[in-house]
Amino acid sequence: MSHPEIVLKKGRDQPLHRRHPWVFSGAIQQISGQPVHGDRVIVLDYQQNPLGWGHYHDGSIQVKMIAFGNEPPSEIPFEMALQSAWALRQRLGFGPGQSTTGFRLVHGEGDHLPGLIIDIYEDTAVYQAHTIGMYREREILVDLLNRLDGLSLARVYDKSRSTLPKEFAATIREGYLSGEAAGTRFLENDIPFLAQWEGGQKTGFFLDQRENRQLLRRYARGQHILNTFSYSGGFSIYGLLGGAESVTSVDVSAKALALLEENLAIAQAPADRHTSVTADVLNYLRDHDTQWDIVILDPPAFAKSMNKRHQAVQGYKRLNALGMQRVKPGGLLFTFSCSQVVDQQLFRDTITAAALDAGREAKVLHSLSQGPDHPVNLVLPETSYLKGLVVEIR
Repeated sequence: MSHPEIVLKKGRDQPLHRRHPWVFSGAIQQISGQPVHGDRVIVLDYQQNPLGWGHYHDGSIQVKMIAFGNEPPSEIPFEMALQSAWALRQRLGFGPGQSTTGFRLVHGEGDHLPGLIIDIYEDTAVYQAHTIGMYREREILVDLLNRLDGLSLARVYDKSRSTLPKEFAATIREGYLSGEAAGTRFLENDIPFLAQWEGGQKTGFFLDQRENRQLLRRYARGQHILNTFSYSGGFSIYGLLGGAESVTSVDVSAKALALLEENLAIAQAPADRHTSVTADVLNYLRDHDTQWDIVILDPPAFAKSMNKRHQAVQGYKRLNALGMQRVKPGGLLFTFSCSQVVDQQLFRDTITAAALDAGREAKVLHSLSQGPDHPVNLVLPETSYLKGLVVEIR
């Protein structure tokens, strides 16, 4: 089978020699074969030497590379990438029979599978394609996924509609690629949780905060904690199990808080120390003058593109200034941003500006990121998306 070819301009092949997985439209000299969005394409340098192959896209990033070198497009790189990803998660102590059975198996470019997320919840895999190319590869990848030694999957659920281009997404449905529907509990550091991949946010749970929740647990004993944007209550439950005197969870979604209450029950956390509040977080922070020992700010992404970055920074500054005013003197603020376009330094600068606006002194105790099952590709800083700080407020 012949594949369309992408020829790069002279001198524009160096990023691919460093195994950077993106080819931008400005680097392309010529396109042959009339590829459409999602097609496999071969990438060549200006002298027609093969550099690798990837998926074609309509946009500024025109190719996302799957393999490098002169091997023809095949499923072999997928098999190698999945096996490597699974070996890493086993090395981290994740998987069946372990204390953590909910984890990210594939983190896109961080695992050399651009445009693909696969999260595992006990015996369920949630497949989320962020590109049409990876959506079209799903049968091959699910077959390989089901053959991974020791993973023992009962079902694979496709949750790609919200992450694909709108026109294409309108033509597909989410559903089970293998197996049948069933509710699944999973473990995170021996704490049972429920995942809600059908109708829930992301793939059903926010797995990237695992280590940060564990850090909160260390600080929780005897503390009064406010957890905002709480969703299904990960931070709240870790705080309660860590011995918090009280935890207040605030989220605008009553559905999310109902799931939180279910998680409280199955984790056997002390529900009498917990209060759920359905409210807009900014309004709640403005309308209440109560102060807590620990305040957690874990909002959704305020910006997903560079042209929204300034607006996002202003939003983070307002939110954090309000949050700091709700922290008792000597208390802690756990604050996060999952916006890729806001890097670590810009986020830190924004928190500094928020402290000035709030009239509070702030001291950074911890600089936080995503868990190790969300690995960062060093040639692609964008794979490091979660930023967090633990700040002592005076």
